[in-house]
Amino acid sequence: MLKKERYQAFVAYFSTHSPDAQTELNYSNPFELLVAVILSAQCTDKRINQVTPRLFNRFPDAESLAASTPDEVYTYIRSVSYPNNKAKHLVGMAQKLISDFGGIVPERVDDLQKLPGVGRKTANVIASVVYHAPAIAVDTHVFRVANRIGLTSNAKTPLAVEKQLVKYLPEDTLAIAHHWLILHGRYTCVARRPKCEECPITWMCKYFEQVVSRTL
Repeated sequence: MLKKERYQAFVAYFSTHSPDAQTELNYSNPFELLVAVILSAQCTDKRINQVTPRLFNRFPDAESLAASTPDEVYTYIRSVSYPNNKAKHLVGMAQKLISDFGGIVPERVDDLQKLPGVGRKTANVIASVVYHAPAIAVDTHVFRVANRIGLTSNAKTPLAVEKQLVKYLPEDTLAIAHHWLILHGRYTCVARRPKCEECPITWMCKYFEQVVSRTL
């Protein structure tokens, strides 16, 4: 299957079978999503959703979070990965939101990356989910699944994966394709042993064609 055909098959399948894919993080506004995505680094969405209700109740906006301290924030997020660093990032992020952006989560990826704790992946999530920008965030799931399926080739870094996906995916599918790849990687194309026996897209998958089918 040629790369163009693989992309067409990928978009056609998931557009039909998962047209409403979205983040599994719970949030009610851009500020809450930004906090949740920062917390979700190297942690599960399930864990973050357990932590954020109390956190958002105590810190409903950038102003209240900026006026806090990392030590206080830590008490709300101690069960997530790297809580000390994330507590510092959250307070710093809120303070910079106030000082540089009037407490409003910015739209541009470059501006988002100026916030403490916000790398390119997090910035792309916010830009695409909140502002519907033609951006795609590459986390470990997206990186793994895109390479396995064969959407990307010789892509050694998240940025390389992002560039290939942006080049070949229709612009209006970039934001949702992020969720297609994440959810497929989270529940089917898992890291250690992909569930090829129950995967519905083995017919378009380069990994299945080159590795799995030869052992059957």
